[in-house]
Amino acid sequence: MRIISYNLNGIRAAVKKGFIEWLQTDPADIICVQETKAHEVDIPQKELEALGYHTYWYSAEKKGYSGVGVITKTAPKFVQKGNGVLQSDAEGRVIRLDFEHFTLINAYFPSGTSGDVRQDYKYQWLDEFYTYVNDLKKSQANIIVTGDYNIAHTEIDIHDPKGNKKSSGFLPEERAWMDKYLAAGWIDSFRFVHPDRLGAYSWWSQRFPSVRLNNKGWRIDYITVTKDLEKNIVGAEIYPDVKHSDHCPISVDLKF
Repeated sequence: MRIISYNLNGIRAAVKKGFIEWLQTDPADIICVQETKAHEVDIPQKELEALGYHTYWYSAEKKGYSGVGVITKTAPKFVQKGNGVLQSDAEGRVIRLDFEHFTLINAYFPSGTSGDVRQDYKYQWLDEFYTYVNDLKKSQANIIVTGDYNIAHTEIDIHDPKGNKKSSGFLPEERAWMDKYLAAGWIDSFRFVHPDRLGAYSWWSQRFPSVRLNNKGWRIDYITVTKDLEKNIVGAEIYPDVKHSDHCPISVDLKF
């Protein structure tokens, strides 16, 4: 089974750039998308369902903002929208789907780039999410957390670690949270398969067109799994040549 995580930076914009045509190439069994920036009525659900997918969406209350969705060939046994935290749920940041062999959580972590208020909220959200997923582990052993984490974990996950040491997304406190999260029994599937690969990024700034061309990126999108799923990981990849967004898709292959 292949699972993809992909921040679309607006599903309607991605569709105009060929997102549905890409889905026609059968890239994965489950595609988790973030930053849909659309309410359900504005999402081309019929076109997606015509390809044989079931679709599940959780949109922000604010139009054109945040939002997550899951496009899956197999219908889940259970769906939960939100993680029960008021502000996170208002921003449409978390959706959970339970399948036969695992629980899938698709999340869009907040960004702190717009200023101190949002950076403070990012730290609050990280603490709330840490509690949520680790509490869930007590009843669900096999959990997969896909999403845009908005954190580059280590120096090999960012093209210019020295120049970005004070940038949101690479701050010491954010990287320490990733340390704590992984130490609590989570596996970064990409680094599990490719521990030393350099230049593996999933996001590039749109401010300068040359940034993506020259691969000056950040790896801020992850698929992490609980330790119980370590034996099931058979592959993981990043697809920088897929270009419907300022992010690119990432994947994990699991065998059950």
